[in-house]
Order: sequence, then structure tokens, then C-alpha cells
Amino acid sequence: MHASILTDHADLAQLTARRDMPVLAQVAVRAAYLITLWSLRHNTRKQLQWLNPKQLEDIGISHRDALIECSKPFWRP
Repeated sequence: MHASILTDHADLAQLTARRDMPVLAQVAVRAAYLITLWSLRHNTRKQLQWLNPKQLEDIGISHRDALIECSKPFWRP
């Protein structure tokens, strides 16, 4: 549910482009967005490493691809 929110950069741009929003508020919104995105990536990658081969097959990811994804730092997409 929240993953679709985080991938919609248009909503973030629209929210922070409001003329009536102070610059500090725009910075805070962007920071909160980024921290939430990083947290989601970290948690998703952490859960991915515990999936068994059948579960990986079900979601269409090879074991090798899962290892590569799990080895990425949270700030890398």
C-alpha cells in the first residue's frame, strides 16, 4: 500500500511545489519522504534474504538476483 505512494514522485513534487508552503516545510517533507523510502528499501531487502527458493520463484526472482538486491545499501535504488 505505502510502496505505491513512495514511487509516485509527482505527488511529492506537487506537495513541495506549493507556493504557500514555507521553504523549511518543503525541506522537512522531502526529508521525511526520503527517510521513509530508505526505511522501506531496508526492510524489503531484509525480508527478501529470508525467502526460500520456492517463494523467490513465486515472485519471479532468482536466488542470484535476490542476493544482489540484498547486498545493496538502503540508499541505492
